[in-house]
Amino acid sequence: MKIVGSAKSWVSLCVLFLLSGTTHSLLRAQTTATADGVIQKAVVRAQRAEAKAGQPGFTYTKLTVTEELDPEGNIKERKERVYQVFFQDGSTELKLLSVNGRTPSEAEAKKLAENQQQARQAAGASRSAKGDNRENFLTAEIVARFDFKLIRQAPLNGRTAYQITFQPKNPAPPARHAIERFLDRISGVVWIDAEDFEIARAEIQLGSEINLLGGVIGSLKKLAYTMTRTRVADGLWLNTSSSGDFEGRKLLEPTHIKTKSQSTNFRPMTS
Repeated sequence: MKIVGSAKSWVSLCVLFLLSGTTHSLLRAQTTATADGVIQKAVVRAQRAEAKAGQPGFTYTKLTVTEELDPEGNIKERKERVYQVFFQDGSTELKLLSVNGRTPSEAEAKKLAENQQQARQAAGASRSAKGDNRENFLTAEIVARFDFKLIRQAPLNGRTAYQITFQPKNPAPPARHAIERFLDRISGVVWIDAEDFEIARAEIQLGSEINLLGGVIGSLKKLAYTMTRTRVADGLWLNTSSSGDFEGRKLLEPTHIKTKSQSTNFRPMTS
């Protein structure tokens, strides 16, 4: 009788052990992140950040370097610009401080204003009076044009991030604007912070050549772009560095441009 009772006890323990392991596996499967789930949370997070008005803004210094190369890879022209950046209510405004160490001319300041206006129009932004929303890289419209695949969770700058690859949907959704036709040619990898669901890093490349205005004004043959973002305050992420390599054609002349940027001295804006 004791032997039978002991056997039953062992069987019960084994069943409980197996059920415990099965339950743990099921719970873990239920909580396992998916690429689409992570991206959707990131989109919601971006929309929520845009909707918050009246929050204290941030300002910082941004250094950009642009190099134009000849066909042999030698630098033809180099421009170093320093900006004061103002970020508030989801919008970014730039003030040009210097160009190659000198005070910018009126023409250079005017060109910056025009470029910012064109960026807003290209992105379809509706708040032209308040600056553009260049800090927001995830919208429902953009995400709908890509397929995503979760690769792994990985440490990044002392935090945990989801590493996710993306590529254009095939077949692609209808493209009504030039920016959408551009998006249909790019792919890459994005790292989403596992706590804040903000983009922490992105690597983007162009899959095939794209013509500008049917090739009349030029074309883009190569694009390799990397960007990093940093948590500068509770729930607030801003761009901290980037690098780009672009090759193509401007009218009839080949063009090759490399860019890089670095942002520093983040601090709250004072009224």
